[in-house]
Amino acid sequence: MHVRGVSPNLASKGEADSFLLLWGRALGTRMPGFSASEAALEGFRITRENPRAFGAWVGASFFFSVLAIIVDAVMPPSVRQGLASLNADQTLTPGQLLDTLVLAAPVLIFALAVLSITSAAVYRLIFRHDDARFGYLRLGADELRLMGLTVICFGLAIILVVAVSLLVGTVLSIIAIAMPEAANALRWPAAILSLAIVGAVMVRLSLAPVATFAERRITVFESWGLTRGYFWPLLGAYALALACIVVIGILILIVFTLVAGAVLVATGGQLSDVGLMLKPQDSSLKSYLSVGIIAYMIVSSVFSALWNAVIAAPGAVAYAQLHGAPPSRPLTAQPEAG
Repeated sequence: MHVRGVSPNLASKGEADSFLLLWGRALGTRMPGFSASEAALEGFRITRENPRAFGAWVGASFFFSVLAIIVDAVMPPSVRQGLASLNADQTLTPGQLLDTLVLAAPVLIFALAVLSITSAAVYRLIFRHDDARFGYLRLGADELRLMGLTVICFGLAIILVVAVSLLVGTVLSIIAIAMPEAANALRWPAAILSLAIVGAVMVRLSLAPVATFAERRITVFESWGLTRGYFWPLLGAYALALACIVVIGILILIVFTLVAGAVLVATGGQLSDVGLMLKPQDSSLKSYLSVGIIAYMIVSSVFSALWNAVIAAPGAVAYAQLHGAPPSRPLTAQPEAG
């Protein structure tokens, strides 16, 4: 059954979209019931066809950035130390990791809430297009379920990484007993194989957040059945979406840096000071109140909103197309709700 209220699927709109669709199909990313190229481009389509919602997402992203600055400014030293421990290169013992997570829990919950709110907004636009209040942004049961699912998936990811590492390490140890040189030569291939196994499982379970939102219940492993036979198209969709948004991000960064450099030179500064202009001197609120930093935050908010839409949309399209029969005829774009 086709998911009711789903935003229209991407059709051939514009020369750029048509080119990318043809490119995706040439790469073999289109299979019956699921088009990887269309899924990869869905995030761009929904932001173009829903400018008010996208504007709300940009505003929310800017608000979250400001809130993060305030949190960083008032953060207790113990929490700051805990976050630094998580970002450090050293390996923490289970006890140290637990203590660090407890210290950093408020900040981690805040980050998890932001991630769930922004992802759910994209899912809501696609699956419940008429529910356009607040630019599809909420903090309710859907978002709480996504937060819970993220915690569950994080725990499963840790278990998976540990299990794969132990398995591969055991095999290498057995080989090392009989053929030490062969075991040394296989270390890098074994590491790549381990990453490939973890990545493959993540792709197969990648529809869990979308299924959780669409079905209003936490579901982890339904994605495994939905994605059976569609691993490569899904991987292609995610890779194409990521490649497109990364290229756009690089272009935005280049243009912003050139404009900032030109402004800086025109006002008597030096081009080498562009980096310093965009970095706060310390974690105080006052250090963020500069034209350069505020402009950078605005541009970053626009890109962050676009990034979230482009990264979240492919999974939603994949779920809508794989969960039931596709529509009997292509749907045309509908005007923005609200």
